Amino acid sequence: MHDSEIKELNKKSEAYSKETEKILAELKRVIVGQDYVMERVLMALIADGHVLIEGMPGLAKTLMISTLSKTMDTAFRRIQFTPDMLPADIIGTKIYNHNTGNFTTKRGPVFTNFILADEINRAPPKVQSALLEAMQERQVTISGETYPLEKPFLVLATQNPIETEGTYRLPEAQVDRFMFKLLMGYPEHHEEVEIVNRMTEGKNPSVSMAISRRKILELQGFCPKIYADEKIKNYAASLVHATRKPEEYGLDLNGLIEYGASPRASIWLILGGKAHALINGRGYVKPEDIKAIAPDVLRHRVMLTYEAEAEEMTPDNVIEKVVKAVRIP
Repeated sequence: MHDSEIKELNKKSEAYSKETEKILAELKRVIVGQDYVMERVLMALIADGHVLIEGMPGLAKTLMISTLSKTMDTAFRRIQFTPDMLPADIIGTKIYNHNTGNFTTKRGPVFTNFILADEINRAPPKVQSALLEAMQERQVTISGETYPLEKPFLVLATQNPIETEGTYRLPEAQVDRFMFKLLMGYPEHHEEVEIVNRMTEGKNPSVSMAISRRKILELQGFCPKIYADEKIKNYAASLVHATRKPEEYGLDLNGLIEYGASPRASIWLILGGKAHALINGRGYVKPEDIKAIAPDVLRHRVMLTYEAEAEEMTPDNVIEKVVKAVRIP
């Protein structure tokens, strides 16, 4: 790519970066702390991906996604997953009208722009899988008829830590649909004091619209155009390959990894790297962009063995070793 083209991409990225700053500024007016998570959710929206957030109840996950929808002219629906749910509760169903003798389609809550799939691991796998087609193909099939979903379409699913009572493990096919898996922790002491002040003294501010739906679609259209050199693509592929054959990279992880990351990981590393570059006002991807998002892209795609869990190893421990072992271009 010529220098003039890179300069033009940089110019556009700087302009779009200012748009994302407006969104983050509005989010921070309402959400105290959690800057890292908010930035990653915005990156997923730009890259047209989905996010899985793991964290204990009461950490403002619902407030975050509902506030994000208010910063742009988009619709938001919250779906509370429960053990007695059916797939039709999410995608909709056909209803027979006895008077006319015809079937009419009742669309489910999936027909919106932003979905909060709250406590997704409290519903059985067949219900979780109802989101598969919507997340991947951006369409829903009801009784043989296919309905496209409106853009932008973002699924932000929350789950309690798997060891909590009354939860189901998400199927691998479902988990792999998520661009990022984020771990949401407790606020710092000073942040918690601010949360208490807002919630007990009526200080919680309202949010203003910061960007139009049309501009969000522009951002999503521009993101893939950001330049990623072949060396960057090889670096991303090497990170993923190292989770499958760690011995080729000098890593002694034998018996610890059950399955390595899928090819979707390489795709999301590049698209996520482009979104990270855009937010930082650059029209090209650097290795630092890939490194920054690698844990969020890989942690739900690296399956550990029982031996690894017995040794109290986590996917993040393995990913840290992989990132250190793979040579940076």
